[in-house]
This record gives sequence, structure tokens and C-alpha cells, in this order.
Amino acid sequence: MLNLSRSIENKLRAALEKLYPELAESSENGEISLDPQVVQASKPEFGDFQVNVAMALAKPLKKSPREIAMEIVKELEKDKSFFSFCKTPVIAGPGFINLTIREDCLATEIRNRIGDSRLGIPLVEGKESKDQSTSVVLDFSSPNIAKEMHVGHLRSTIIGDSLARTLEFRGYRVLRLNHVGDWGTQFGMLITYLKKVAPDSLHMAKAFDLGDLVKFYREAKQCFDSDDEFQTASREEVVKLQSGEQSSIKAWKLLCEQSRIEFQNIYDRLDIRIQERGESFYNPYLQEVVDDLDSLGLLVSDEGAKCVFLDGVIGKNGKALPLIVQKSDGGFNYATTDLAAIRYRFTCASKGDCASRVIYVTDAGQANHFAGVFQVAQRAGWVPLGGRLEHVPFGLVQGEDGKKLKTRSGETVRLRDLLDEAVARAEMDLRKRLKEEGRQEDESFIKKVTTTIGLAAVKYADLSQNRITNYQFSFDKMLSLQGNTAPYLLYALVRIAGIARKGGDLDTRMDQLRFTEPQEWNLVRGLLKLDSVIVDVEEELLPNRLCAYLFELSQLFNRFYDQVPILKAEAPDRSSRLALCRLTADTLRLGLGLLGIPTLERM
Repeated sequence: MLNLSRSIENKLRAALEKLYPELAESSENGEISLDPQVVQASKPEFGDFQVNVAMALAKPLKKSPREIAMEIVKELEKDKSFFSFCKTPVIAGPGFINLTIREDCLATEIRNRIGDSRLGIPLVEGKESKDQSTSVVLDFSSPNIAKEMHVGHLRSTIIGDSLARTLEFRGYRVLRLNHVGDWGTQFGMLITYLKKVAPDSLHMAKAFDLGDLVKFYREAKQCFDSDDEFQTASREEVVKLQSGEQSSIKAWKLLCEQSRIEFQNIYDRLDIRIQERGESFYNPYLQEVVDDLDSLGLLVSDEGAKCVFLDGVIGKNGKALPLIVQKSDGGFNYATTDLAAIRYRFTCASKGDCASRVIYVTDAGQANHFAGVFQVAQRAGWVPLGGRLEHVPFGLVQGEDGKKLKTRSGETVRLRDLLDEAVARAEMDLRKRLKEEGRQEDESFIKKVTTTIGLAAVKYADLSQNRITNYQFSFDKMLSLQGNTAPYLLYALVRIAGIARKGGDLDTRMDQLRFTEPQEWNLVRGLLKLDSVIVDVEEELLPNRLCAYLFELSQLFNRFYDQVPILKAEAPDRSSRLALCRLTADTLRLGLGLLGIPTLERM
């Protein structure tokens, strides 16, 4: 519907400029907006689109909204081309204008999408020229070295991946970055401890796995907190690391490599593509950040630390809060690294990513941190004109009791264990269903189906929630064949594949499509909403919008499937309905693919 909504907007804007030239002039000066305010209708009985501009113009024109709506409709009716795609406008309520697209126009739009790999979704402008405006840096996942990925990393990883897939499909050049925690005091602490208890491990590749490393880290932390000598030795080790002492660098690289192996296993299971660029990458640029802020007059010394006082951010003492850039001991912190990263990512010189949009996918608890960092980057002039710097926050994963999801022993749930359990439960459900239906399937089929369903259920359960809020994790709900779940969507595709197995030719190309039943027209209109949804996700960075659309589309298809004969229908109804089945399957596959979810033809 994207092209149709834009055509309607253009017609309405032209009508408004003719009707109210004085407002058009004010609009050019920015004093008033002549935005037609075209939105998709909230209910089918209101048509396809609703125009709300009459409400906004009532005050400046000193007329009732309904009177303005009548003037707009009268002006639209003078344009014969408007009726080539739209029926006669209807004024509703106090001044809403309801618009319904002509059926022949809808059928043409459907026909144009059948067989089109992009399903009518355009590439972003500038894709062909590959200019900076189509370059995006997406920072997501970001686990810490020497720590196992847990359920908290799930949200950042799959939300970031879905956004990357959507932006890439639209034609953006996306740099997927994994800003891993691979630097800092923890490494001095860990290396010092390993020198004491397992010195050989610091010189041998694959001396231990990540589980051992996590255990050593916990023990090292206990020593650091309780032993002053150990703490001093750890800090000295950090100095050696920062100065490039070879044995320390070698030990650090070995520790990082052990973590990477486990991280990559998780990424492979979830089909995640991501490029590691840890905190250590930005070390050479940290002093440049301090020097640049100082030359701009933004840096202030406060109790020995160098900081930037934030505008509009007031502490309990009534004074502006500082963002510390360099500590009193001369060390740097997370804020310094993040500022160096922003500066590098927007830079278009020989070094730099030359991005126009930089997106961070982290938990909502870091919102204040990023707000401060973003403000300093803006004030320093590191964000180019038109550049976008965005934080994509997400809430907590909770148990069904509404508390933070933990194991029975009170520990954070490891991501590996969560994925294993999802697949195991999917297998249990499938074997039970096969037994009830008396079906015999080989083990390779069972493994493929249960792995796909288990991982799809976990991903979709997360992505279908508004990322800004917390959500309650429930295996029973996410694996259900009913409701807004991955299995429900996958089953709609299985139904369509079943139609093809029973002799329905889904590849037939038709020059003319004929739809007569309301269930057909409801499905047609649902299919044509995909392009608008994709553009909304691109702009608002909310994957749940796409999930909600796919769920609604699956519901429309299932009603169509249950209530309208397909294979038993006569031509041309049969071919037209098969065409809808094909386009539904293509749309679901595309949408699920953008969520990082593979599909099945049998389950």
C-alpha cells in the first residue's frame, strides 16, 4: 500500500495548496504543517485509509473540521485521475475522510507482486550511488570476554540481527559490530590469577574452555576483593597490558580466543552474522578524544578527573552531572571508549566507517549512559549534519513469576542452556503429536523440525514483544500452535505447502485475477500492507511491528483457507486463490527471514 498511500498524499497536498494558498505559504516558512495526515484505517468498515488533516486545520482556518473535509473532498473530485485508484471519499464523524482503494487497482497491485522477489518493496534511495546516506553501523550483542553469554544477551543479539536484516533488505550497507568487552581491569585480574594457579594455560592455545575461564574469573574476583597484594598485582598487570608487554598481550589474546569459540557456537546456532570489534580496537583513539574535547573547550577538570558537564542533566545537589572522560589516575573508562567509537564510526577520512546512522542495541539500563555520551558527541561536532545516533533500548527477560529470569539456584540463565531446552521441549511436543496422529517420521526429519521450531519459538517470542518493555518468558506459550507464536506462523506455511502437494499449482502466472469473496479481499489488503510495515520497522526500529503484521496475515490466511474452497473451486477462481496462497507463502517467508527465522514445509 506504500505507493498508493504516497499517491493519495500527493493528491491531497495538491488539493490543500489550491484550497488554502495562505497556509501553503505558512507551511513553507515552517509556521504550520500541511501534512495530509494519511494513515491506514483502523477498521475495515472505514475503508483503506483515513485522512485526519481537517482536524489540524480547524483552528488556523477558523472553520469546523467537517466543513474543511467537505471542501477537500470537493477539490479532490475535480481530479479525475484520483478516481483511477480510489473510490468516492466518505466523510465520517466530525471530519475524518475515509478512502477506499478500487478493487481493480488492488488486484493489479497483487498481480505485480506475484513472482517479485522483493514483493514490491523498493530499495532505499541512494542505494545505486552507494553514498554515505545508505551506510549504517549497528552495534549489538556485545558479550564480555571470560563470561558466558546469558539470557540478557539474547535480546540484544536477535533484535540487532533482525534490524540488520531489515535495513540490508531495504538496501542499506550495514556494518554489524560486536563491541565485546575485551579490555580493562578484569584482564589484569584474570591474568594475575592464572599466573598463580595455572601458569601453563597462558602459553597454550585451547588450554581450557569458557566454562573453566568463567570459574577462574569468579575466583580471581574474590581474590581481588579480599587481597590487597593481589589487587596491586592486578593493576600492575593492566599497566603491562596497556604498554604492550609481549607476554601479557599473548596471554590476553589466548583468553579472548577461548571466549570467541563459545560465542561463535551460539551465533552459528542462531544464524547470526556479526563482526567483532572490541573495546581494545579503540585504544589508539582514546587520547585523541580527550585532546579534541579539550581543544573545543568542553573539557573541565573536577577533583583531578577530566570531564564534560552535561546540559540539562542535574544531580541531587542541583548541579550539572559530569561525564567523566579521563579518571584522576589518568585511566580511561567506558564513556571514553564509546566516544572514540562514535567519532570513528562517523569519520569519513582514511580511517573510519563513514556511517550516516549509528544504532546501539543495549538494555534500557544503559539509557542514561548513552544519553550523556550522545550529547557530548553532538556538542563536539562528531555527528555529521543529517547523521543519526540512536539507542535501541530493551527491557528485562522475566520468569513467569514476573521476576528476573534465573535458574533455580538463583544464577543467570546461560543462553546455551535456554536454547537447548527450547529444542528439547519442541522435540517432546513433536513426538507426542506424531504418536497421537499415528505418523512415522525418520530421525533426521524430527531433528530438523524440532531444531527449527525450538529456536524459532525463542526468537519470535522475544521479537514479538515491544522491546522497550520487560516480557515474561514461557516455553509453553512460545511453543504453542495457537496464538501469536512462531509455530502458528510456520503452520500457515505448512498448510500452503500441503496445497501444493495436493496438486495446487502455485507457480501459475495470471494476467487477470478475480476475487469475489470478502475473505479474499481481506487477505488481499493484508498482503499489500507489507511494504508499509517494513518501512515503519526501518524508521522506528521496532521488530514487533513486523511480528504483529505476520500474525495478522496468518490469521487472515487461515480464515480464507477454512472458509473459501481453493482446490475444489472452478477456474478462474481456483487460479486466483492459488495466486493468493503463493503470495501469502512468499510474504511469510520474507517476513520470517527478516526476523532471522527459517521456515518448514512439513511439521
